[in-house]
Amino acid sequence: MATEKLWGGRFATDTDAFVEAFTASEHVDRRLARYDIIGSQAHARMLAVRGVISEAECNAILDGLDAILTEISEDRFEWKPELEDVHMNIEARLTELVGEPGKKLHTARSRNDQVATDLRLFTRDAIDQISDDLTAVQQVLLEVADREAESIMPGMTHMQTAQPITCGHHLMAWYAMLNRDWQRLSECRYRVNISPLGSAALAGTGFPIDREMSAETMGFDSVSLNSLDGVSDRDFVVEFCSATALMNVHLSRIAEELVFWSSQSFGYVDLGDAFCTGSSIMPQKKNPDVAELIRGKSSRAVGNLVSMLVLMKGQPLAYNRDNQEDKEPLFDSFDNAHACLQVLAGMVSNMKFNHEKMRAAAAIGHSTATDLADYLVHRGLAFRDAHEVVGGAVRRAESKGVELHMLSLSELQSISNLIADDVYGVLTLEGSVNSRDHVGGTAPSQVRQAINRARAEIASR
Repeated sequence: MATEKLWGGRFATDTDAFVEAFTASEHVDRRLARYDIIGSQAHARMLAVRGVISEAECNAILDGLDAILTEISEDRFEWKPELEDVHMNIEARLTELVGEPGKKLHTARSRNDQVATDLRLFTRDAIDQISDDLTAVQQVLLEVADREAESIMPGMTHMQTAQPITCGHHLMAWYAMLNRDWQRLSECRYRVNISPLGSAALAGTGFPIDREMSAETMGFDSVSLNSLDGVSDRDFVVEFCSATALMNVHLSRIAEELVFWSSQSFGYVDLGDAFCTGSSIMPQKKNPDVAELIRGKSSRAVGNLVSMLVLMKGQPLAYNRDNQEDKEPLFDSFDNAHACLQVLAGMVSNMKFNHEKMRAAAAIGHSTATDLADYLVHRGLAFRDAHEVVGGAVRRAESKGVELHMLSLSELQSISNLIADDVYGVLTLEGSVNSRDHVGGTAPSQVRQAINRARAEIASR
């Protein structure tokens, strides 16, 4: 027998070289090394307390694992593909360093519950980092929204001017989307923070382990209550990929608006030279490439979610080697989300709005028509009748090539005798936005109240 596999006792010949390369995952899952060591140290301490290994053996294991972590952090660790994965690479090196105690570390556990533990530790840290990134973007949005609380711009439906709104109100809509993302990640973390360690291969172990002790050592809130589910559950990875996919969809929508807001056709915002690039052939171009890449990278996030759903849909209980493929979607979802949020925070803090162009755009398209209808309702006309009357006023304005607010009082009164000379107060942009003075409305006073509520919420996290 010529094999160095830690599981090779029942095999008489070496693994085929191609199969060895095909099944190896250490080039991917070495990223879990720190978490593997955290889990192994917690497991060793528990085994010592329960008398499964001696205190001296435990100390040797802990010291050896610390030495391995240093080697890895200093890029001195020799990764061996023939040892397949991060777990066996670390265990083999531990045995080289400390001898017999290293061979005892795997008592009462399996790579099945080991990798499930590592993944949960990684995902927990990933959630904490993305949550911090989201908070950073939200704080920048609050600063800019406060500054732009009174800036008027067009609110749009169907990509057409609908009603005037304040720019601060629009930015707070972005905040609201990201706030739901933060909440989803927080809820996901609750389900992530459960220790599967002690489930062993699938049925638990006959050794007198203390699962709660090792879970507490690693900062888990509780332990999994079924060993089959403990080793085979990847819902938490699916849920993380789902939360980040939806978050990236939100980032894509934000980026899409920044792309057309920064175009010459709109000219609402300047993203700054630091967040744009030029053209190799057209010297005049200033392209919003950063926003476009944020928009484009959402496809990867959605693809990672689909990969995980398809990976899990056909698996029987318990662990299957299919789950070797769960790490790349997880890692990429995290890396992608982290990068997009970091660059978005910088871009949002850097952008400068063109108030004149936004206001001019809000003034076209008869954007205060609904305000005129509301005006007539306040004077006793049923809304459907008011809607029809204002539609006639819009036709009149369009036939003259002017905006609704440019019609003379006599022209407006010829359409409805309920109209008086105070009508122009509701036809102005300021009059329109200020009238939406209720929770969730676009009035500057409401925008600032929303900002204050958001700041208090962030402070309580």
